[in-house]
Amino acid sequence: MRTEVFRDAWGIPHLRAGSANELAYAQGHNAAVDRAWQLEVERHRAQGTTAAFLGAEAVAWDTFARQARLDDTARRCYEALDPGTRDWVDAYVDGVRAGLAEGASAAPEFTEAGLTPGSWNPWTPLAIWLSTHILFAGFPAKLWREEVARRLGDEAIGLFAMDGPGTAGSNGWLVSPERTRTGAPIIAGDPHRFIEDPGVYQQVHLVCPEYDVVGLAFPGVPGVAHFAHTGTVAWAITNAMADYQDLYRERLRRTDAGIEALGPDGWHPAAHHTETVEVAGGAPVTVEVTETERGPVVIGDAPDGEDTVEAISLRCLPRVTADLGFAAIAELLRARSVADVDRAFGRWVEPVNVVQAADTAGGLLHRTAGQVPLRHRDNRLRVVPAWERGHEWQGLHEPMPRADVDDFAVMANERVLAGPLGVEFAPPHRADRIAELLRESKGWTAPDMAAVHMDTRLASAGPLLELIAGLDGLTPDAAGLRERLLGWNRRMDADSTVAAEYAGVRHAVVRRLAAHPELACLAGPLPYPAVFQPWLTLVVKVGYALEGLLATTLLPGIDRADVVRDALEDVAAEYAGNPTRITWGERHRLAPWQALPLTDEEWPGMAGDHDCVLATSSVPGLTDHGARGPAARYVWDLARREDSLWVVPLGARGIPGDAHHRDQLPLWLRGELVPVITDFDRLTPEHRTKERHDH
Repeated sequence: MRTEVFRDAWGIPHLRAGSANELAYAQGHNAAVDRAWQLEVERHRAQGTTAAFLGAEAVAWDTFARQARLDDTARRCYEALDPGTRDWVDAYVDGVRAGLAEGASAAPEFTEAGLTPGSWNPWTPLAIWLSTHILFAGFPAKLWREEVARRLGDEAIGLFAMDGPGTAGSNGWLVSPERTRTGAPIIAGDPHRFIEDPGVYQQVHLVCPEYDVVGLAFPGVPGVAHFAHTGTVAWAITNAMADYQDLYRERLRRTDAGIEALGPDGWHPAAHHTETVEVAGGAPVTVEVTETERGPVVIGDAPDGEDTVEAISLRCLPRVTADLGFAAIAELLRARSVADVDRAFGRWVEPVNVVQAADTAGGLLHRTAGQVPLRHRDNRLRVVPAWERGHEWQGLHEPMPRADVDDFAVMANERVLAGPLGVEFAPPHRADRIAELLRESKGWTAPDMAAVHMDTRLASAGPLLELIAGLDGLTPDAAGLRERLLGWNRRMDADSTVAAEYAGVRHAVVRRLAAHPELACLAGPLPYPAVFQPWLTLVVKVGYALEGLLATTLLPGIDRADVVRDALEDVAAEYAGNPTRITWGERHRLAPWQALPLTDEEWPGMAGDHDCVLATSSVPGLTDHGARGPAARYVWDLARREDSLWVVPLGARGIPGDAHHRDQLPLWLRGELVPVITDFDRLTPEHRTKERHDH
């Protein structure tokens, strides 16, 4: 069957085919041509084989991927797919296989790494989905809470919650017809993830006789799962911050029959084998892979003698049920109404999301989607003993929370709708600020939404500024800094010198709190694998929880005023010796993740911060650079899809030096958006067609 590939002025692919499976083939082929390096990195990450070409730094991830059984879980889920969904995934994989050689020939990273494209299994898209989202529920935070409780007492278990932090978040809002100029709903927002080069989302337009969809695709995964507009209905998601994975403390022993694990009913066999991680430039690493009745062991090794050892296993739904929810992705493409979207998300598994949708007939939707197991509250908070009764899963949380939409609805990882599903959520600042902005108009249009996307007010600055306001007896330089901060508009604008000064004081406060003797017991390093350290580093935890730590009564030995005073004096002295004050944008530079950086370049400065609507996250106390932020921005207009808008941080293609590799970056930095084009007469055809040959 003939398929057609078109491009718009931004290089965004528009694909047209005679059937849904032919279109899936075309999407896979296009992803391989435009993003070959990215696809192969993601395949290797899912398989736990990245160290073979990235070296020793990748061993920690590869070890986790092997021990967590990511690729094997994906295989199980693939084999359990219904025939129609399996054929659709197969078609996509066939397209990837057909396009990889062409894509790799244009990507210099393959030569630099000495890598050639490998073989895609039929379940590789599911493995990529799983490896991308396995940490989204933030189960390593349970390790941190366990250590806090052990070292500071059970009453301190929530001490470092900022009502968060979460591993990933997003903004999203649905504006009802009563607040738009056209009288039709608008959905807008931006997913917050690590900014990657190439970008984690690919803008795409998919057309076949069954559907016509524009949306943001995951390279390596067919369809458009999270953000899309079909012409008559549009939807978007944010992370619900739900807790749906558990950690069990296991007791393991070795017998003549093999490895056994202690459960509530005694000792039972545990599966065990070893695997080898090849390491570029180093010796191979042997990985112990053990799986108990709870799940794969991700921390600790199997016993090598007669002694009983302790380890920690991970229990997650896809490993238990052999279902990743891929049938929902295929079903969403065919949605024509809010009811269709609602029904499709009823089959969603993970990550657990908050969903908003609207259609041209006036339907509105605001619900959570996914599967959350019912179990003891302790399971949600910390590591629980596998041998004690009461920690088993008892079915699923049903029904999933939902809410009516009146006027507008906001989703920003806050506690409100998803509260029954999780433990830690994002602070309410972003959600409250978005709601405040939306109330300002009853004539919103799609272009107006950029003002919401780019809002830089930092509400979480309040507690620190209140402490600064109460200081007296300061040196003249510190008093001057104090007055500038108290007169600041609390906007983290890129050209603001006072925002940079605030960030400097915040950095100093975080460092001083983290160094205080009362928290010394958490200074680490804590005894867990390196892949979990972002959740277990004291400075990072203090930085994100600063707002609460400045007000808590659980640390009576810390005089907050003295800490803030000393920090203010230090920063004032630093600036006194350097009268040229830098701006926030000079401190707060984009720092995207690259699997294999080809050049040592300085990235541009940005506005925003982690609690702004413009959530370009720094890590207070560690770095002002921003590795996370809006991985895309979208505005779905239900009056006319052609009036919708979108942008990604870099560009449509993942090939260094290509005209569309980073051409959207200047727009993304300024808050501008690219028009969504759906008229093929306005597109440029590529001078080739592709056919799928069944394998």
